[in-house]
Amino acid sequence: MLLFNTDLLLNDPFAFFVWFATVAFALVIGISVHEFSHAAAANLQGDDTAKRLGRLTLNPLAHLHPTGTILFVVAGFGFGRPVPVNPSRLRSGRRGMALVSVAGPASNVVLAIVFAALLQSGLVDMIDPSRQTLQSADIGEWATNTAEFAVRLNLLLALFNLLPVYPLDGGGILAGLAPQAALPLVGKLQKLGPPVLLTVLALTLVTDINVLGPIFAPVNALADRLIGT
Repeated sequence: MLLFNTDLLLNDPFAFFVWFATVAFALVIGISVHEFSHAAAANLQGDDTAKRLGRLTLNPLAHLHPTGTILFVVAGFGFGRPVPVNPSRLRSGRRGMALVSVAGPASNVVLAIVFAALLQSGLVDMIDPSRQTLQSADIGEWATNTAEFAVRLNLLLALFNLLPVYPLDGGGILAGLAPQAALPLVGKLQKLGPPVLLTVLALTLVTDINVLGPIFAPVNALADRLIGT
């Protein structure tokens, strides 16, 4: 995202600081809750691997990946530290892995609803879209910017992670729910996941091709409805 806001940095450093603080806060919450939810789901099913490694916590330091976080801020794509899971220790076996995988995106949907509820309830004031809130030093307006961005970010995190591509959560869901006979094909598809994601990232950063635009457009429309804009 930083790549698309260099003009803001050069023309209005204070507005850039407000924007950056908003993005950072929302990212820290979204990623931390997402990864914690994976760890909690695994622990509930009998695998305490993540708990023993200190991942059953909301402490952001346990979940933020330095490279992944930088990529999020710079490019709009990124990742947290993967939660270690031992599928053989899950009570539900392969199906349990699907539950662990879906827990992360589900938590982001819940977070989006919570932040939207704060806006709709009036606990966080709505902002007139015509106002230049990034130039304001008003803490209340900063809180509103953060809440609105958190709604959008968490919905996008949820959808993006549900794409059935390894190593995204959707890949784990697919592997957990696919029929036994389809597992060899799923395994082959998983090997294609990383290069596919890298290609999508490269196309987005260095060309005008927005591969994920048609997928994310409905999410932004949903976010507008939740926020009330």
